[in-house]
Amino acid sequence: MVTVTDRPDAAAPHRARTDGPAGGGPGRAAARMLRAAVVPATLVAAIALAGVALDRVYAGDLLTRLVTGAALAAVLVSVAARRLPSWQVAPLSVAAMLGATAWSVRLAAAHADLPGGFLDVTADAAANAVPRLLTAMIPVEPAPDTVLVPVVAAWLAGLAGAEVALRAGRVLLGFLPATALYAGAVYVVGPNAQPAVGSSVVFAGLVALALAAGRTAGGDPAAGLPPAVRGPVRVRATVVSAAGVAVVVGSAALLGPALAGRIDDRPVDPRRYVPPPRVESLDENPLIRISGWALEPQQKLLDVSTRAPGDGPTTIRLAVLSDYDGVTWRVGATYRTAGRVLPGGDPQASDTVRQEITVAGLTGRLLPAVATPRTVDGTRVAYDPQSGTLIRPEGLTPGLTYTVTSARERLDANLLATADVPAGAQVARVLRVPDGTPERLRRLATHLAEENGAPYARAAAVEQFLAEHYRLVADAPSGHAYPNLEFFLFGPRGGGGQRGTSEQFAAAFAVLGRLTGLPTRVVVGFTARGDGPVRAADAYAWPEVLFAGVGWVPFDPRPRPDTAPRPVEDDFRPAPPSPPPSEVPEPTGTPSATPPALAAPGRTTTGERGGRTPLLLGAGAGGLLLPGVALGVLAWRRRAQTRARLGRGDPGTRVGGAWRHTTDALRLSGRPVGGDLSATEVADRAGHALAEDTARAGGSPPVPDTARAGDLGLTELAGLLNQAAFAPGTLTDAQADRARDIAEGYAAALRAARPGWRRLLWSVHPGPLRWPR
Repeated sequence: MVTVTDRPDAAAPHRARTDGPAGGGPGRAAARMLRAAVVPATLVAAIALAGVALDRVYAGDLLTRLVTGAALAAVLVSVAARRLPSWQVAPLSVAAMLGATAWSVRLAAAHADLPGGFLDVTADAAANAVPRLLTAMIPVEPAPDTVLVPVVAAWLAGLAGAEVALRAGRVLLGFLPATALYAGAVYVVGPNAQPAVGSSVVFAGLVALALAAGRTAGGDPAAGLPPAVRGPVRVRATVVSAAGVAVVVGSAALLGPALAGRIDDRPVDPRRYVPPPRVESLDENPLIRISGWALEPQQKLLDVSTRAPGDGPTTIRLAVLSDYDGVTWRVGATYRTAGRVLPGGDPQASDTVRQEITVAGLTGRLLPAVATPRTVDGTRVAYDPQSGTLIRPEGLTPGLTYTVTSARERLDANLLATADVPAGAQVARVLRVPDGTPERLRRLATHLAEENGAPYARAAAVEQFLAEHYRLVADAPSGHAYPNLEFFLFGPRGGGGQRGTSEQFAAAFAVLGRLTGLPTRVVVGFTARGDGPVRAADAYAWPEVLFAGVGWVPFDPRPRPDTAPRPVEDDFRPAPPSPPPSEVPEPTGTPSATPPALAAPGRTTTGERGGRTPLLLGAGAGGLLLPGVALGVLAWRRRAQTRARLGRGDPGTRVGGAWRHTTDALRLSGRPVGGDLSATEVADRAGHALAEDTARAGGSPPVPDTARAGDLGLTELAGLLNQAAFAPGTLTDAQADRARDIAEGYAAALRAARPGWRRLLWSVHPGPLRWPR
C-alpha cells in the first residue's frame, strides 16, 4: 500500500511541472520544441552556406538550391527516423539520397540542355564528376557532372551531422561534417572568386547559436539524479566545459596571429593539380593534315548550315597554332570544360553567325566553329578563351550534330594602315623565333622590311612576296620545319622548290613575319560556301597578325588563280653597278677614221668653235649644278639628322639615337640586322662586321680613342640601350655623351674600311632619312 500511495505522490509534482499552470503548460512545451528545432535548422543553414561559398564560381543559383534541398532532406529524414534504431537510419537515408541525387541530375541535365538518355548522362557524371568539377571553365555551368559531388557531399554531411548532434547530443561534433564541407567548398574555389568573408562569419554564428540552443535544451545535467551523485556530476560538467573553453581560447591565441598574418596570401588553386582535357597528337598539330586533305579533295568532312548576314563564303576555324619550335607548329591551348554559354564579351562591331554542323569524315577532338563562339548546343565542349577554339573531350563521331552561335568580328580596315603591333610579355609567345633560323630566311625578312616601316605594310609585303613568287600545288609533301621552309622559299624551281600547299604558305608567312617583328600565328580551318557539305578541298591554313586596337587580322599569302609566279631571283639580283663617280673613262687613243671637215668659205674654224662653246659650257654647268645641289641637300640633311639624334632630348632619347646611328652604319656597310636580334647580339655582329671589313681592306681603320678598345664599346652601348628601355629615367648626361662617342667612333671606323668611292657616298646616302625605326 505504501508503494501504491507513493507513486501518485511522486508523479503528481511531475505532472504539475509539465502540464500545470505553474509550468507554463502548452507554451512551455512549444518553447522546448522551438529550442529543439534550432539545432537541425542551423545545421541545414550551415550546409547551405557551403553551397553559397561554392556557388561563387557557378553560373546562376541552381547549385545553391540543390545543395540546400539535399541538406534539408537529409536532416528531415534523420529527425523523422529518430525513434528507429540508429543502424536503420543510414540505409534509409542513403536510399533517399539516391532518389534526390537522380532528381538533381535530371534537373541539371535539363538546365544544361544536354543530349542523351538519363542513364548515359548519369553514368558519365558519376565517372567524371571530380575531374570535370576541377577543370571546368569559370563560371561553371550547373550540369550533372558539376553538381553531383556537391549534392552527395551535402546529403552525407546532413546525415552525419544530424545523427551526432540530435541522436547523440554532441552538437559541436555534429557540426564537424558541415565545417569540413564548408572548408572544402572554400578550398575548391581558391583564388577564383572574392574571399568568402561574409558567409564565414555567418557560419561561425550558426555554430555558436546551435551550441547555445543545445546547452539550453539539455538543461541541468544533474536533474533527476539522487542528491548523493548530483554534486559530482555538476562538478564534472563544469570542469569539462571549462576545459573546452580553455582549448578554444588557447587555440585562438596560438593560431590567431598565424592566420592573421596569412590573411592577404593568395589561396592555393586546386585546379592546378588536375590536368585539363588535352587534345591528341593529331590535333596538337593539324597543320600536317593539310597535305593529306589536299590529296583527297572530295572527302566529305562536315555538313554545314549557316545563318549569317550578307552573302559569300564563311570561314570555319578548326585550330589556332601559336607555338613554333623550329620543327612544328603546335596548338598549345588550355581547354577547360564549359557549358552552353562561353565566357568573354562580344566585340563591339560583330555579326552574329549561327551554324548547325554535322560531323561526317572529320576525326579527332577539335570542334569546328566560326570565330568567336559564344554558345554551343548539342554536345559537351571544352573551351580555350585565348585562341577561341573548342574541343569535344569524347572525340568526334560521324553523325554528331551541334549548333554554335558566334560573334564574328568586323574589322575596320581604315585602322590597319596606321596600327601598331603590341609588345611585352603578353605577346612574347607569338613573337618568339626559335634558334637555328637559316640565314637566308633572316636576309629575306630584312629585305622585305627595309622598304616597309609600318607593321601593316610589312605584313602586306610578306603576303605579296609569297603570292607573287610561289606556286600552290596539291601534291607538295607535308612539312614546315626550318629545312622545309628554306627549301620551299629558295629551292630550285625544277627540283621541287618554290611550290607548296597552304601549309607552307601560312608557315612561311608566320616565320617571316616574326623575323620582321610581327606577332603571328597559324590557323587551320575550312571555307563553307553556303549550306551543304564541306570537303577536304575546302581545308586550308592561313596566317594572322595581331595589331594593337584592331585584333587578329587574317592574311592570305596564296597566289591568285591563273597567275604565273615570278622567279624569286628577280627580287634579289643586284642592280647593274654604275661607274664610281671618281672614275673617269680613259680616252681610247685611237684616232678617228673620219677626217675633220674642211672649213667652208668665209667661215673660220675658230669662229664656229667660239659660237658653240658658251652653249656647251652653259649646258654642262647646269647639268653639274643640279646634282651638286641635290648632293649638298642630302649631306646637310644627314648632318642635321645626326646632330638631332646625338644631341637633342633627354639622355634616354640620345642613347636611342646613338643606337640608330650605329645600326644605320651597319646598313650603309651592307650588313643590316633583323628586328629579332637582341641589342647584345647586334653589338656582337657589328664587331665582327668591322673586323671583316678591316681585314678585307688590309689595314687598320682610324678608330677614335674613345672607341678603340675591345669591341669599340658596342657592348657598353647595348647595355645603355637596355637600361633606357627597362629602367627609363635612370641615364645621365655623361652616359648619353659616352653613347654618342661610341656610335660616332664605330661609324667612323666602319666608314674608313670602305673603298674610296664608297666613303664619298657614305655621307650623302639617302637611306638613313627614310629607313623605318
